[in-house]
Amino acid sequence: MTLPAPTPGPADAAGRVSNNDWWCSGNPLFLEPYWRRHAGASAVVVSGWHRMSYTATDGVFQSVELERQIRRLHRAVGNAVTDGKHVVFAAGSLQLINALVYALSPDVNAASPPALVVATAPYYPTYRTQTKMFDGREYKWGGTTALWGNASRSSTDGGFIEFVTSPNNPDAQLQRPVLGGSSAAAIFDHAYYWPHFTHIPAPSDEDVMMFTMSKPSGHAGSRFGWALIRDEKVSKKAYEYVQNSVMGASRDTQLRMLGIVKAMLANLHGEEDIFAFGHEVMRSRWRRLSAAVSRSRRISLQKMAPEYCTYFKRVREPSPAYAWVKCEREEDEDCYEALLKAKIITRTGVGNEAGSRYTRISLLKTDDDFEVLMERVTDLVDAEKNGDAPGSSSM
Repeated sequence: MTLPAPTPGPADAAGRVSNNDWWCSGNPLFLEPYWRRHAGASAVVVSGWHRMSYTATDGVFQSVELERQIRRLHRAVGNAVTDGKHVVFAAGSLQLINALVYALSPDVNAASPPALVVATAPYYPTYRTQTKMFDGREYKWGGTTALWGNASRSSTDGGFIEFVTSPNNPDAQLQRPVLGGSSAAAIFDHAYYWPHFTHIPAPSDEDVMMFTMSKPSGHAGSRFGWALIRDEKVSKKAYEYVQNSVMGASRDTQLRMLGIVKAMLANLHGEEDIFAFGHEVMRSRWRRLSAAVSRSRRISLQKMAPEYCTYFKRVREPSPAYAWVKCEREEDEDCYEALLKAKIITRTGVGNEAGSRYTRISLLKTDDDFEVLMERVTDLVDAEKNGDAPGSSSM
């Protein structure tokens, strides 16, 4: 299948494309076939009179039953310890980014310096863009962790809030904090810490962890995320942030997510296990893309190896959500532009502070879109072998 060539606008400093952004986004449509097979079991019908209030009958913004099912899901998957943790719902993980920064920041005090929000490159650009946009007096963007060695850390008294994305977006590597000590708090972004994207070596038991339903189930449009927080004071501040900004996560969304989580739990480790389905799709895509790129000297991918997974109880092959591409030729200094000439839309590594020689390809597409991607990557590699000009192949 061949689609017409896309006509994207230029990428901005955060690696966003002004139109046709769905070609390179993290839109998890690869799970749509699974839910088509389970349309009846996952469907939710809401009467017009139902759930009209801001809150549930007990006056709270969060569904007690949904929280219980989420805890069950984490225990069954083995990716996070929920005992001793408070759960905070939000409108996707995007809202949690600043909610958790706010919750971990020092209390407002004109005499105290702000906390510095940092991340290790390549990092998810929204950590930077949100921190700068909200521009709180209690915190400010501090750049990459590489800027804050032992010598320079003494120059700030406000402490650090470090985003630790594991698996990382964009390169899928499991990460640990770089800055330690009592002056550094860590927010573990575990959006992709599910068995269809990565091996699960052990349940994560960090003080602050954030998740989003868009990645385990694929329901990105429902806008639902949650945080697991050990400290009660921090959880209350995060909860107040969500309550004061959007009056809590949508009750309709919570009802739908309750049905989705129950459907996932009912099929775990069976023939219709969503994680087995998702892993098979993503493993196959990574294997095919890696095989095509292995024939090239022009581009390369991140190195990944099979690892033992406690969920599947076996060694599993890599199945990352994204391919982190590096352009190896000296003349391909801008990898985004080099691939765009071959009609492959990506997200430039400039936004991740990794430099323009890197760019991200999403593997979360529909089956049809992935086949188009493979067609164009294959043409790019074949053109290199045949000595043709970049992008000269007919699409």
